[in-house]
Amino acid sequence: MPAPVEMPTVTRTRTVPAPPERVWSVIANPERLVEWWPRVRRVEEADSATWTTVVASDRGGRVLRADYTRVGFEHPRHLSWRHEVAASPFERVMTSSVTDIDLEAVDGGTTAVTIRERIVLRGLSRLGGIQVRRAVRSKLDGALEGLERVVSDAAVR
Repeated sequence: MPAPVEMPTVTRTRTVPAPPERVWSVIANPERLVEWWPRVRRVEEADSATWTTVVASDRGGRVLRADYTRVGFEHPRHLSWRHEVAASPFERVMTSSVTDIDLEAVDGGTTAVTIRERIVLRGLSRLGGIQVRRAVRSKLDGALEGLERVVSDAAVR
């Protein structure tokens, strides 16, 4: 079997109209993923270190569960989690997936949010690196849009 291939890290950045502490209160709480992370329909069995998301396909129908473990935490600047792919439906496609989120205060009470995702593809999936990279870019852009919406809504309340 061919060796796993790490695709280049996908990185997306956006400045959101909220101070880092407000953004942190959203990203550091796994139960709030449903508010801003694309396709997350529900978060189960969540605590500060582990959680399970229930995600739905954009095309409807299929629902999958995905388990995560927090692997990095530096309040209020850095958060990192690992998708637990072993013994999951994702195992045939990838060997690992890690998401990093970095927050940086910007003038005027705004925050630069950078999300990075590193995926190591498995088997024939490694031939689809371009499509995977495109899908990850779209997912991270959606997450940043959702996060901006949530922290902007919080400012209005």
